[in-house]
Amino acid sequence: MFKRLFGLYVLVELLVVIGLVYAIGFGWTVLLLLGTFALGIALAGSQMTRQLGRLRSGLAEPQGAATDSVLIALGTVLTVVPGLVSSALGLLLLTPPTRAVARPAVAALAARGLARMPLVVTAPGPRGPRGDYIEGEVIDVTDDVIVVDAPQLPRPPA
Repeated sequence: MFKRLFGLYVLVELLVVIGLVYAIGFGWTVLLLLGTFALGIALAGSQMTRQLGRLRSGLAEPQGAATDSVLIALGTVLTVVPGLVSSALGLLLLTPPTRAVARPAVAALAARGLARMPLVVTAPGPRGPRGDYIEGEVIDVTDDVIVVDAPQLPRPPA
């Protein structure tokens, strides 16, 4: 599944680059690739500092902040990944209006993923008087073992 998605990603990016080279030329295509990369990094840096400021000041909506942080991280990764399509998607995720549209979809995906996770409940075990450890010494003992052939049961008469 992952190989197919990666192959599809490479195919789409290659087709876009070939189309742009045909339409505007090789030099302009390289400049466009570098420009989207630089713009994405600058926008990601500004959005990350803005998000950190929001998290430090305290929020009325912690859920919105969590999904915004995930979307900013995803947008940054998509911007850094080479290719025009991934950079364009990353730039879209880094703009606040697009994040507001994508926030419910990310929350739904997270809820679906959490519903699949098994619930594990553990009970605390016996503890020593000081917490989780018991003081003591370890003595290394080696026993000499003598192996004796085990006796065989007699076979029943035929």
